[in-house]
Amino acid sequence: MRDPDRPRLPDPRMIPVARSQGWFAPNRPGPARPAETTVDSDETFVRPFVMTSGRTTPLLDGLRIETLVQAPPAALSAPLRFEQRTVVQLCQAPHSIAEIGTALRVPVGVAKVIVSDLATQGHVTVRDAPELSTAAIERIRDLVRAL
Repeated sequence: MRDPDRPRLPDPRMIPVARSQGWFAPNRPGPARPAETTVDSDETFVRPFVMTSGRTTPLLDGLRIETLVQAPPAALSAPLRFEQRTVVQLCQAPHSIAEIGTALRVPVGVAKVIVSDLATQGHVTVRDAPELSTAAIERIRDLVRAL
């Protein structure tokens, strides 16, 4: 018979309960990772609607993923917030909206909203990318097929 004052030990046949190692760590049993490696500063996550103030439609119509964006050097001194400042710094040389989305680690739709805000404020200029020639399109097709 069991002594009521003695703590009951878990049954060895039971599956051990895995404790969560944190938000970014995998949910596997094992030793915990040190706190400084659990969350990397580059992996912090901000919801896209926060960057766009909840908007999903750009103010400018006709922005495509290949639209080129360029910022004049004077825009570097403008009082801009986080992602907008990053776009202005990146676009000192022309970049497409797809490249901007990749650099910001956001969906292309979010990049379009940010770029359109900057363009309406006059901090960047947008222009259509030059049309691809038929030879360039065929070369891309052949390279994709080779994959």
